[in-house]
Amino acid sequence: MSIGHEPEQEQSRTQHHTAGRHRPRHSRRSGVRSTLAALTVGALSLAGLAIAAAPGGATTPAAARAAAVSPATIPAPPAGFTTTWSDDFNGGSGTGVDGGNWKYDTGPGSNFGTGEIETMTNSTANVFQDGAGHLVLKALHSGTDPRAGWTSGRIETQAATYGAPPGGVVMMQSSIQQPNLTTANGAGYWPAFWMLGSTLRTGTPWPTSGEVDILEDINSRSSLFGTLHCGVGSGGPCHETTGIGSGERACPGCQTGYHTYAVQIDRSVSPEQIRWYLDGANYFTVNSGQVDATTWANAVDHPFFIIYDLAMGGGFPDAFGGGPNAATVSGGQMNIDYVAVYNKAPGAGGGSDVAHGRPATASSTENAGTPASAAVDGNTGTRWSSAFSDPQWLQVDLGRSYNISSVALSWEAAYARAFQIQTSPNGANWTTVYATTTGPGGNQTLNVSGSGRYVRMNGTQRATPYGYSLWEFQVYGT
Repeated sequence: MSIGHEPEQEQSRTQHHTAGRHRPRHSRRSGVRSTLAALTVGALSLAGLAIAAAPGGATTPAAARAAAVSPATIPAPPAGFTTTWSDDFNGGSGTGVDGGNWKYDTGPGSNFGTGEIETMTNSTANVFQDGAGHLVLKALHSGTDPRAGWTSGRIETQAATYGAPPGGVVMMQSSIQQPNLTTANGAGYWPAFWMLGSTLRTGTPWPTSGEVDILEDINSRSSLFGTLHCGVGSGGPCHETTGIGSGERACPGCQTGYHTYAVQIDRSVSPEQIRWYLDGANYFTVNSGQVDATTWANAVDHPFFIIYDLAMGGGFPDAFGGGPNAATVSGGQMNIDYVAVYNKAPGAGGGSDVAHGRPATASSTENAGTPASAAVDGNTGTRWSSAFSDPQWLQVDLGRSYNISSVALSWEAAYARAFQIQTSPNGANWTTVYATTTGPGGNQTLNVSGSGRYVRMNGTQRATPYGYSLWEFQVYGT
């Protein structure tokens, strides 16, 4: 969710010799769905809006159709996919979220860069599980001024590992009931289910790092918007701060019942696509040919982290004639039944990052705070770093042999100029499946062809005086 300027961000990199790393204070929504959207859509009656399949849309996911009407268990993966991660919010009544999966994003809306007026908290008055299999984000008001005194909730996944490898597909899906309000008493409510690129946490600015808004609704209009944000903070190939969006689409019954909202990022087709779904129907598609290759790769071709929030006020609701007023009620809530991430591996059915959480070893470590395991923990705020010498290596034991299709490296500032990706059946005899002497650092996704139980990055020349340092080392295969 965007606004008219680039969101504030903490600098995520300190001097390399510092033992710790700070998580960036990333984009607070990227915002006003835009004045342009308001001008082009705001005058339309909702009766005239329709959900329409976008050209080039893929087959409707059966899992989405099955869960469209009411709260349900997490659906089985669609054909050819496997379930990568999910949460069905089965905690006790009145409990907060699972800290292993989620973290709270707190603070006043005035800091978020979108004009919203609430304060996001970690209180169970605002963010709680209801004991019946739902997560609830609840906006509460105190005082007499409808434009002040609001609290609400926002959470994001700890992991930033949910993405499609080259040739693969990822699908993020959630069953949600929007706040059960109307345009008469719901002005200013702004619920959202969205995600930001993992590279935002390691220093790439918004919107270059990418944002995919899966669901946004404003002012309880029984509608939704889907949007991709990318490129530069103003104008550019993605028309920021508007982004490339669906415009307003009708969402009948979405305030009163549960519906499924999903995106698929499909890197198995050319051009690559992002497809948006409501209750299994593909209503909007963006493809990589709509922007230049660098803009697309920076925004899409990497993992993401997932966010839920219920904002109050801000540029987007205001652009549609809303914003909290005297008739806006306190206590509206966004109810979430489940969230699931499904992956389809390159070339066929299933799979994801097979290195995630597997045992990792290295030739050396800079200090105790930068172990080998940090490169495969799914946390883009932790890293492995080596001693300040050549050569150095990092390897992961996948537990069994895989056919390896790609390897993704997320380098910290200290990266490899020359290195090889190697596979082995036993951790002793190695086969090189990729080699370079001109490594660029940053985020690299390498298409490879090989097999083995062990995979390693073998660094032979550093690009800086420091060691080798990886935020994440991901391996994709079947």
